[in-house]
Amino acid sequence: MVFESDAVEVVARLMALSARTAPKARGTDVIKTMIVTEEEKERLAGAMREYGEKHDAVFFIRDAGNVVASDACLLVGSLYADAVGLDCGGCGYATCAEMLDAQRELNPPATPFRGPNCIVRMADLGIAVGSAVKTASLHNVDNRVMYTAGVGALSLGWLEGCGVAYGIPLRASGKDIFFDRTR
Repeated sequence: MVFESDAVEVVARLMALSARTAPKARGTDVIKTMIVTEEEKERLAGAMREYGEKHDAVFFIRDAGNVVASDACLLVGSLYADAVGLDCGGCGYATCAEMLDAQRELNPPATPFRGPNCIVRMADLGIAVGSAVKTASLHNVDNRVMYTAGVGALSLGWLEGCGVAYGIPLRASGKDIFFDRTR
């Protein structure tokens, strides 16, 4: 299965390309990606387990098992201190300047993601993640978008400058390991 794992790593790179070239508001790229394999995968799964145990969130521990069993994991995050500048109010603040001020004041260290965030930038992140998983699907690589893997990555200090991230573990096997799961 070495050649299949190698193929998955190639697809992970193509997925990172898809995330990078996905459309973004005002053409400003705020997306960061990272591909983890082997030892980094183990570190990521360990951070996920630790978070799950600390917060009594068993789904983090379950998802950590999927990350370990995967061939690779693509991480996709959105830079934190950014706003599109539309003053749309989607973030809950009247202006982008107010939201950026709130970012500097409101960061409880116990939360998995930093906020508030520009809603348009969160849509950019969703489009980037969607573009990445579309690429995995085109190449028949099993995958699952995981909030838990993003939390683990940020807790390790990966994707520097990002406030929100998702992980997408990838696997090539005869059976999709991501959808026959128990709690």
